[in-house]
Amino acid sequence: MVLQIQPQFITFGSMIQGRLLRIPSYQRAYSWQARQRTDLFGDIERTWEAGSGDHFMATVVGLRRETIEILTHEYQTIDIVDGQQRLTTLVLLLKSIAKAMDRSDEVGNTLGREIDEVLVKRDNASLLLLQTNHDSSNYFADYLRSGVTPPLSRATTLADREILLAIRECEGFVSRWQRKAHLTDLITLIRNRLTFIFHEIANEAAVYTVFEVLNSRGLIVSHFDRLKSLLMAVVFDSESGNREELVDEVHRLWGEIYHNIGLRRGSDTAALQLAGTLKSPNRPSKPLGEPAARDVLHRQAQGDPRKVIETTQWLLSVTQVVEALASDRRRTAVTGVFQARLLAVAILLRSDLNEAEKQKLMQAWESATYQLYGMLKHDARWDVGDYVRLAWRLTNEQLTLQDALAGIQSLIPASINNTVEQIRRDWYNHRPEAVRYFFHRYEEHLSRQAGQLFNNEQWNRIWEQNVAESIEHILPQSSGDHEYMHRIGNLLLLPPRLNSQLGGKEPWEKAEAYQKTGLLIAQKVVPHLANWNREAIESREEELLQWASQEWANPLQVA
Repeated sequence: MVLQIQPQFITFGSMIQGRLLRIPSYQRAYSWQARQRTDLFGDIERTWEAGSGDHFMATVVGLRRETIEILTHEYQTIDIVDGQQRLTTLVLLLKSIAKAMDRSDEVGNTLGREIDEVLVKRDNASLLLLQTNHDSSNYFADYLRSGVTPPLSRATTLADREILLAIRECEGFVSRWQRKAHLTDLITLIRNRLTFIFHEIANEAAVYTVFEVLNSRGLIVSHFDRLKSLLMAVVFDSESGNREELVDEVHRLWGEIYHNIGLRRGSDTAALQLAGTLKSPNRPSKPLGEPAARDVLHRQAQGDPRKVIETTQWLLSVTQVVEALASDRRRTAVTGVFQARLLAVAILLRSDLNEAEKQKLMQAWESATYQLYGMLKHDARWDVGDYVRLAWRLTNEQLTLQDALAGIQSLIPASINNTVEQIRRDWYNHRPEAVRYFFHRYEEHLSRQAGQLFNNEQWNRIWEQNVAESIEHILPQSSGDHEYMHRIGNLLLLPPRLNSQLGGKEPWEKAEAYQKTGLLIAQKVVPHLANWNREAIESREEELLQWASQEWANPLQVA
């Protein structure tokens, strides 16, 4: 049967009149960036400059829920299924206008109060016009209620950061507008000249059919979000007696998935490709693209709502592992290559292995990957097939621990001495992240040698700063000795800001600062700084390379 879609063509002012908008937890968190917000502001400015006419903004799909009474008014609650990014930004823009209104002026006070009452309803709970999801820090809600925002440094998730940036940018746009026109003009334009096609649907099962129809008509939907729509449609199409419980379970799982991918940019794309590649029915030789990965996971459900649960749980597990790897700052030097990350995810998702066995495999993986892409400076096109095939076999063939170790061992270059020789000169310019990882491992070595606890807190601060700002040239770059300044023997790492403070100082002038860092790699060079020359650099370089040859000779050595 052909679905008959009867959308409403309405203004933004009409859309928010008599409605309470909610973004469910099983939807994506706020993820718009400056580029999309700038485009929105540009649309508004061009509409104003045109002098007349409307501007079509987007399609919005909403699921009609219960009716709520607030004082003498009734409000229809709507779960926003598509269009939440634009609506969230426009609501923030309205609040920015309300904040900027001159409340000492009668008109300004009236309009400001009017916007306030639209955004925050007059009831005991101070219900918001728009309730966002994944707003654990309440930055969005607090801003609508009080206009207060914390510093950007407080943001702990991608969604929190973008909300705070959006508030800044909306307030900046309003400030610029005031220099050329009245705020009343801006309010009138947003309410009456920004238009939407609004699908207000009563049946949740129909929502996902509408979503697919709109996608076929050119609605821009990410492959990740479309997968959710396809899987939800399978559940709603089923005739299972416990369909309501299945729907609740899928909603819960997707809420957790969106929480995980909302922590850092790009994790949704990576998670989809990783999950699909590892579940490919045929052993692949390269990672699947997003469309193919989506199709693999969709077909895996096979029209069975129970399999939808399994597939969604698998995707959730992948997003959790992807986030755990991304949070491991030390391993960022070896997880940037996609196929390497794929193999790490496959290892960590092996439920039949205990933690000690997984750790043994991860040590071997880390050693092999660092040698290939760090020391040997291979690019991401190197060994793609070997990594992907091994990752797929780990997931689908249940390889034994010994077989898996043998597979990883086969990835490692034959000669550690030849590998180490590749980092002798100009490694800094080719692989700065690999240099930082190298010194992290060396500091761990020195700590073990001295019987000291490794200072992870100090190193976490080093990992958080830009890699170029954390690498110190003992013989300063201003020395003009281009042949020796970037050699590994002349490099070490320093805590945040200290590197820039030391600037172009001579080596002997840095001795006290190095000693105070608490880092053994810095303290170790202090006795040699009084006579830091080419011979000293070469001597330290030989010592470091000899250590590296021993450190990476055995892929199972504890890292």
